[in-house]
Amino acid sequence: MNIMSPDIEIVGTNPGDPLPQLEGHVSYGRFERVLRAGHFAITSEIAPPDSADPDEIMRRANVFDGSVDAVNATDGSGANCHLSSMGMCAVMTRNGLSPIIQISCRDRNRIAIQGDILGAAAMGVCNVLCLSGDDVSVGDHPEAKPVFDLDSVSLIRTIKMMRDERHFLSGRKLASGPNLFIGSSINPFAPPIENRVDQLAKKINAGAEFIQSQYCFDIAMLNDFMAQAVDAGLAERAFILIGTGTLASAGTARWLRSNIPGVHIPDAIIERLDQAEDPRAEGRKICVELMQQIKEVAGVSGIHLMAYRQEKFVNAIVQQSGVLGDRKPWSADDYDFHRRKLDSEKSAQTTAARTDL
Repeated sequence: MNIMSPDIEIVGTNPGDPLPQLEGHVSYGRFERVLRAGHFAITSEIAPPDSADPDEIMRRANVFDGSVDAVNATDGSGANCHLSSMGMCAVMTRNGLSPIIQISCRDRNRIAIQGDILGAAAMGVCNVLCLSGDDVSVGDHPEAKPVFDLDSVSLIRTIKMMRDERHFLSGRKLASGPNLFIGSSINPFAPPIENRVDQLAKKINAGAEFIQSQYCFDIAMLNDFMAQAVDAGLAERAFILIGTGTLASAGTARWLRSNIPGVHIPDAIIERLDQAEDPRAEGRKICVELMQQIKEVAGVSGIHLMAYRQEKFVNAIVQQSGVLGDRKPWSADDYDFHRRKLDSEKSAQTTAARTDL
């Protein structure tokens, strides 16, 4: 008696179950499936709590339900200490979300990193973002000792080697490799700008399969960067998601432009925020417009939406942008619907089998 349904491919038997691996895919996760199917994807990121309460993680993560395809769990962003990316990913995975674990080379040596890679995969995490990490001098523990045993490029190579060749950096064999979809970041507009495409190529050559960029508020600069990436064949070898986000005020925009390398915000955007009666609402409107323009840029596979302290508006921003068309990312409500449908089918088939006895 077959009591399985095709919907099992969508939801699994439990929210955190890995999906059956598809040919040509490296992970068991939804995020990779969305991109390889040719869909335009949306990712966002969760600000980690200063708490060990798992309910607090889900309160923050649930605002993305049905809006994004994957959620970054940041790893000591800004060199500040919070709940770990590993802990957040474990909680989100068992609740059905598709997290992206971040691994910063700043805080761990190669022994700890390789152990964390295996641990994340064992808990069902399917996506990883490889980062060098901000210098400890900018964070809340400036006396901490930075590690940087690996950098982001060597970290990408390490994870790819563990996954595909199934051994540690030491050469010792792995019984099973981590089935992780490997990503990294790029700051397209950080000086020297002429080197940015070369840096992107290094990461893709090392094994990065998806890329998330730093904030983009200047479409003309993005067009130039992506034209070079497309000409170099890089957009065919990795999925490039362009970062953008909400601006709370003209003051915030000026601070970002002055203090974060590579964040270029045109004067016209700052003027709009200055003149707006409600700068936060205007910032969200600008974000919607930017998303619509980013989608039209050749070679772009998705958007990484950063909405610091405005995460509750992500759903509305995505909906208003229309960049996903009629497609809706996975949600807990959809899971509940399919789960009830599967249970109903199972009950009906069990009843039918008993009737045949």
